[in-house]
Amino acid sequence: MGWDGWFSLTLTIIVLSTLIVSRIGPHIVMMGALTLLSLFGILSPKEAVAGFSNTGLITVAAMFVVAAGIHSSGGVDLLVNKLLGSPKSERSALLRIFFPVAFLSAFLNNTPVVATMIPAIHSWCKKINIPASKLMIPLSYTAILGGTVTLIGTSTNLIVNGQYKALTGHAGFSLFDITALGLPVAILGGLFMFVFFPKLLPNKKDNQAFSNVREFTLEVMVTEHGPLVGRSVEEAGLRDIKRIYLVEIERNGASISAASSDEILFANDRLVFAGDTEAISDLLKIHGLSAPQNDGHLDRLKEPKAGRRLVEAVVSPHCDVIGSNIRSAQFRNRYGAAVLAVARAGERVKGNLGNITLRAGDTLLLEARPAFVTRQQYNKDFLLVNELDHDTPRHEKAYLAWAILTSVVVAAGFGAISMLNAALLGAGLMLLTGCLSISQAEKSIDLTVVITIAASFALGAALQKTGVAEFIATNIVALSAGNAVLLLILTYITISLLTEMITNNAAALLMLPIVLEITNKAGLNQEPFIFAIMMAASASFATPLGYQTNLMVYGPGNYRFGDFLKVGLPMNIFVGIITLTLLINFWPLHQ
Repeated sequence: MGWDGWFSLTLTIIVLSTLIVSRIGPHIVMMGALTLLSLFGILSPKEAVAGFSNTGLITVAAMFVVAAGIHSSGGVDLLVNKLLGSPKSERSALLRIFFPVAFLSAFLNNTPVVATMIPAIHSWCKKINIPASKLMIPLSYTAILGGTVTLIGTSTNLIVNGQYKALTGHAGFSLFDITALGLPVAILGGLFMFVFFPKLLPNKKDNQAFSNVREFTLEVMVTEHGPLVGRSVEEAGLRDIKRIYLVEIERNGASISAASSDEILFANDRLVFAGDTEAISDLLKIHGLSAPQNDGHLDRLKEPKAGRRLVEAVVSPHCDVIGSNIRSAQFRNRYGAAVLAVARAGERVKGNLGNITLRAGDTLLLEARPAFVTRQQYNKDFLLVNELDHDTPRHEKAYLAWAILTSVVVAAGFGAISMLNAALLGAGLMLLTGCLSISQAEKSIDLTVVITIAASFALGAALQKTGVAEFIATNIVALSAGNAVLLLILTYITISLLTEMITNNAAALLMLPIVLEITNKAGLNQEPFIFAIMMAASASFATPLGYQTNLMVYGPGNYRFGDFLKVGLPMNIFVGIITLTLLINFWPLHQ
């Protein structure tokens, strides 16, 4: 192995370490690695950017649009409303969630599926008198299991298949090739949840941290003919009051959200502050402010306004403001939204709102202008859980959207057209038929995910080209004495551990060339090893940070980190055992 091999190996270790210990976005890390590989001549410019034209990546992007079409047309709501019903027990509720969510996740990206289901499950839990904590983790796990049933169920399956074709020149796998493995794993995983989760999951009353807006907001009125009339917010001394801060001005029935420091105050303006409501007495001491007259509107923030959106958003692990407090991060200026409250582990964080240091998994209640939702819905900083006053879906298009998805699946499943063409055709039909708008389609494509995947191809290609994959494979084969079962188990465990620490797509793409070399050196059948990569990269249950849908249900389910370990670790082990048992017994390991 020459200098280029040692350089690629060192770079891989640096990339893995950076992804594990830092908050730098995976797409930035991977693009940095791609740049160095191209700059030092290890990869040609064409090889460095080959990932951006990979058929698997383009299929992923197109399926984002198809999933958005189902979401925007209310197709998910249509299915949910018809199937949830009125269960009599927790186990019955688990079953009613499992089948529609697993089905949806088999053919759609699971992130919009879970995002749509969270508010539906929350309201359903109240109706059937079952704590949300009993159903939110099963919702996420079911989406993960459902994604393993088909090749388009998760982006990991698609990009592994695409890179497998690029590296080997083989035809790759069809839509339902992995179903013989994924379907029994999903069913048995659902059975495991059905038997054990009602006892293992916490029983937390659904005291939603943001259920009562008045608990953390307070109002005052600008006194007519008072000294504050005609002065800006900053001149009036209202910008940096300790313990509370101004989030909205209501004037003549209209709302000025995320009010700037230069906003001029008028007589009878209603000022809405957020933070420690016990500070109301301090606020009323300011000359020119008075308590508003009670006009019957006690929860004014809940009133619909054209210029306002109330949004619950979960802070993602890649958010730029993690580790900073709300005030120093200049949250309002950065995102154009005001934080009304912060919840952590299902409980509202009290005290000085501006001094709260944000962490991954925190749930924020934001008051924002409508543009915030447009900009941030697919941004890496937030996982939007629930837009409290969202646009009405195009329900009249729901059946049409389902017909398009069904056509895509049937066409690809029977080999009439390739998965790439089926996905592109489906995305085009969603747009042409009005199931979603062009702007919604543009927002649905998660560019950070696309860039991360595309750039990850470069590092994987370098490992193969420079001989690193061959070097590692030779030593692993020698260590295992060529035992096929042991090699399969090591492959699964390695990827499973990596997936809990870095993105599942990156873990799969880094291990793929190594696994291909292992199978070549040992004369093994590649198919069960490729399926092991796909399954291990998706089956991430043990931590809320291991998979995006886990983080999405973290706050709404009122969970603590240990709740995931308690149920997720056994789930990881169980799914791993089932997967490996099926592969060892029903797939030939030797060529």
